[in-house]
Amino acid sequence: MKHDFAPMEGITDATFRQVHHKYFPGVDRYYMPFISPTIHRTLTNREARELPMADSVDFIAVPQLLGKNVEDMLWAIDVCKDRGYRVVNINLGCPSGTVVSKGKGSGMLADPDALDRFLDRLYSSAVLPVSIKTRLGMENRDEFPRILDIYNEYPLAELIIHPRVRKAFYDGACDLDAFQLAVDSCKFPLCYNGNLNSTNEIEAILKKFPSVDTVMIGRGLVANPGMLSPGGTTRQKLEAFLDELMDAYSIAFGSKRNAIFRIKENWHYLVSMFEGSEKYWKQLRKTTDYDTFQHTAKDMIHNLPLRTDCIPTW
Repeated sequence: MKHDFAPMEGITDATFRQVHHKYFPGVDRYYMPFISPTIHRTLTNREARELPMADSVDFIAVPQLLGKNVEDMLWAIDVCKDRGYRVVNINLGCPSGTVVSKGKGSGMLADPDALDRFLDRLYSSAVLPVSIKTRLGMENRDEFPRILDIYNEYPLAELIIHPRVRKAFYDGACDLDAFQLAVDSCKFPLCYNGNLNSTNEIEAILKKFPSVDTVMIGRGLVANPGMLSPGGTTRQKLEAFLDELMDAYSIAFGSKRNAIFRIKENWHYLVSMFEGSEKYWKQLRKTTDYDTFQHTAKDMIHNLPLRTDCIPTW
């Protein structure tokens, strides 16, 4: 069984990946928040930091690319190869309105014929194996069989399926019947992604789909960072993890105040590990003072009942 950490923009950046791996081992692969190549064919300073040389870290990270121009994507794949990566992932699942309006992410699923042409050119020239992260379609699951037929025409390294349509964003139940269609027909390895917030939920998915041996976890693993680690998320490890993350972000973003804004994204999910955290979370959201923020966070970590599994509040 393999466990992948989903890419989450604004949270699972290079700093987070390094610190998380240090304190909470158990993730097999970290997927990077997407890089969107442009006609300028150069990495921004931020993108270069987020795409370090593959051998500079002691865990497996997978670059994710988002775009609709084949030449730009092929250039980015070349860059990933030069930096030592062995596989790249193409994002066909992002439901963001700004992404979809540009015909990227899950917006590419709106025109299956154009998607087919895109993949034909991509897989004909890519210098690395390419996996895909997808949704079921734009509006309803009836779009999915056609999309699956297209994927089956190409040598996907893996297909990661978030079994919702773009219209649903992250609301409602995942469509397990639609995922079963992929299990029954796909010619390549599958990975399940969506609503996995505990090891029990992971085990239930793997029991339901015994031929699938890989899951991708996002929000649940941010909320419960030690979910996959021996001993789970303890108070001691969580405090040390957050302290080191805060120090690293204070340096990376130039001030403790800026670091607080980034760490608040983590706490949006982390509060679901604590009983009675509503008052504390309100205080964390409001403050921009470092000492107040740290005092409130540590008070929560030390004194509130800590759950063994998160109860999603997002």
